[in-house]
Amino acid sequence: MRFFIEISYHGKNYHGWQIQENASTIQEEIDNAISLLLKKKIKTMGSGRTDTGVHAISQVAHFDYDKPINNSFLYRINSFLSSDISINSIKKVKENISARFDAISREYIYKIHCVKSPFLNDRSLFYPKEINVSLINDACKVLIDHSDFKTFSKVKTDVNNYNCQISRAEIKKEGYNYYFTISSDRFLRGMVRAIMGTMIQINEEKLSVESLEDIILKKDRKYAGPSVPPHGLYLSNVLYDKEIYL
Repeated sequence: MRFFIEISYHGKNYHGWQIQENASTIQEEIDNAISLLLKKKIKTMGSGRTDTGVHAISQVAHFDYDKPINNSFLYRINSFLSSDISINSIKKVKENISARFDAISREYIYKIHCVKSPFLNDRSLFYPKEINVSLINDACKVLIDHSDFKTFSKVKTDVNNYNCQISRAEIKKEGYNYYFTISSDRFLRGMVRAIMGTMIQINEEKLSVESLEDIILKKDRKYAGPSVPPHGLYLSNVLYDKEIYL
């Protein structure tokens, strides 16, 4: 039987989602906890990687287990996990469904605050300037018109292509906070942080909205802005067809 779990985590203390040798990762923590609880070696597959220091409001992973899982699973598994990781739900899905390959879309949010706050350390980027929301949203429209985002990808990334279908990109202000939301069928490594860094350069008039299209078409990471720090980035939602659930 195959199960989907929905996970939240604060990424500060971890070297990203995916298991790595000699590094603490979210996936390793979860695999070890589930294996201990179910008394069987369990290996999860996530909907995608998040890098070192990146958080998740809603990450999804699947694993296989040959027995039914009862209602006490969530309470028991969360007692095994540290306070910066939680499993929020578990659902049975069809046998051949993959958390990674059957995701329809993924959504990220990058959080920024412009007034210093000790309560937002490690959870949001402190950027002590006003952001021109209208200007950045004009730049977001340019993103949606394109599909090849090699310009915003980390170099030496093992992918077949750099095509992503962005369905939403916008920034909103709420009080002293800004939230940049972007949705796509897939994301390249470092893509959101590179886009956000480029948007900040546009805000500071180091780049123009008009130059953004040319930057994208050059397909070269050196022309885009620097990546923003990981602690403001959240994987916020992963969508699947409702028919996958049993």
